Amino acid sequence: MKTIVDFSCPAPHTAKDTILLGHGSGGSLTDDLIRSIFLPAFHNPVLNRLDDQAIVIVNGSRLALTTDSFVIKPLFFPGGDIGSLAVHGTVNDLAMGGAKPLFLSAAFILEEGLSMGVLERVVRSMQEVAQVAGVQIVTGDTKVVEKGSGDQLFINTTGIGVVPDELSLSASNAQPGDKVLLSGTIGDHGIAILAHREGLEFESQIQSDSAVLYGLVAEMLGVTPQIRCMRDPTRGGVSSALNEIAQQSSVGIELVESQIPVREEVRGACEMLGLDPLYVANEGKLLAIVAPEVAELVVGAMRQHPFGKNSQIIGTVSGKHPGLVTMRTALGTTRIVDMLPGDQLPRIC
Repeated sequence: MKTIVDFSCPAPHTAKDTILLGHGSGGSLTDDLIRSIFLPAFHNPVLNRLDDQAIVIVNGSRLALTTDSFVIKPLFFPGGDIGSLAVHGTVNDLAMGGAKPLFLSAAFILEEGLSMGVLERVVRSMQEVAQVAGVQIVTGDTKVVEKGSGDQLFINTTGIGVVPDELSLSASNAQPGDKVLLSGTIGDHGIAILAHREGLEFESQIQSDSAVLYGLVAEMLGVTPQIRCMRDPTRGGVSSALNEIAQQSSVGIELVESQIPVREEVRGACEMLGLDPLYVANEGKLLAIVAPEVAELVVGAMRQHPFGKNSQIIGTVSGKHPGLVTMRTALGTTRIVDMLPGDQLPRIC
């Protein structure tokens, strides 16, 4: 009898000698790029964990370090802008390792001809969000490229935080029987960007969910240490984040479609555009893998926080089909939730 693995569809054939937009999608092409180019060159025990942040020990202190680049188009969108997104995204990557964010660097690549007013607006947004997040931007860099070479503005940020000694969160920690938790509705950010970029109008405006998640993480860790790992499902969406966990922990993950919250306007937009919300980026949501006996306790704590009020248990970690994510659909069938093979929505973070 064929197993479910036998029916997985291969990713489309892609060129091997050039970079494609899909290499920045957070999906299978990104994963291939990391494993074929970067890991062989830079491999070390810290990098090989492939978590959202690197945790290193310096003079007895456990420090979390992460870096990210933001190339979003347009620069300003409903619910945020490239500046607020740069702070949110970096702080959240630290928080997914349980780290309290402390300091950021900010490097700006500016295109010749960029309006000073636009730059000032972005910098002011970064400062305001950093203050809310409780972090300081303590160093940075500025470069200018010729007109037509940079698409107005790119930002790179690096973050440093402190991790409690007793905490060890990693995508390699998931165990059969664990529960999969999601902090709220998915697809909001990606659809907000697409709608604004393309001038699409819906009955109600779709806003990005971009937000600082450290407060929510602190609430979760405050009720139990039995959290195995956390991920914020940004590029590649929920599908890529869970596939990474499944692969790194050598487990299967079984989702229940009816338990995954999606706003009606986002669901409608996805249906109209032929998109799957599981593959659409989020910037203010997190996934957590927790021990089964504390799942309800953690969800209860999450629902008390403004950024976790729609939290749900959406699935279970399984010992079957290691490295594979599946979903029981509303029709009662089961389908594979693979990594995004290409780039569904380019330039969204």
